[in-house]
Amino acid sequence: MTGDTLLQTAEFNPAVKTYWLINWIIISVLTLVGIPLLLISIPIAMMVCHHILRAMSAELYERKLVVRRGILFTVEKSIPLEKITDVAMMQGPLMRMLGLHRLTFETAGQSGNGALVSLVGIVEAAAFREAILRQKDQLQDGQSNKTEATGAPSEMAELIQSVRNIEALLTEIVNRK
Repeated sequence: MTGDTLLQTAEFNPAVKTYWLINWIIISVLTLVGIPLLLISIPIAMMVCHHILRAMSAELYERKLVVRRGILFTVEKSIPLEKITDVAMMQGPLMRMLGLHRLTFETAGQSGNGALVSLVGIVEAAAFREAILRQKDQLQDGQSNKTEATGAPSEMAELIQSVRNIEALLTEIVNRK
């Protein structure tokens, strides 16, 4: 099947475990209830963070991006590249200190606010982002070239033709009156 060729696999920075742990400590301190539990929760959080990181993956294929994550409940999201509308790269102060970035992927037709997928800690996040955008552009260029070469109308051309047909029918109806 076309589109199944793996182009690139994201590697995750181990510093993301530290980022998650610091966030956990901040949340525990802010809630005050978590402060007495820090001695117990920090080793547990370190172990859980390790397993979460091992379970995460992001793979770029010719036609899609596949993201997997989860320990108890695993989630796999397959995002067609032609549906991706934005790949944002963000970095907060703590992330900057640890050399991490967050990539967020938004898609056309996505329901709700925010990103469909968000990944923290991809090594060389900017290069991975560019690889996704480059492959998306190549895929779109290939489809438009294929349409031009075969002479087959694209969906947009069909929509334009339909609108023209509707306009012609409306003009005909108005002229009859």
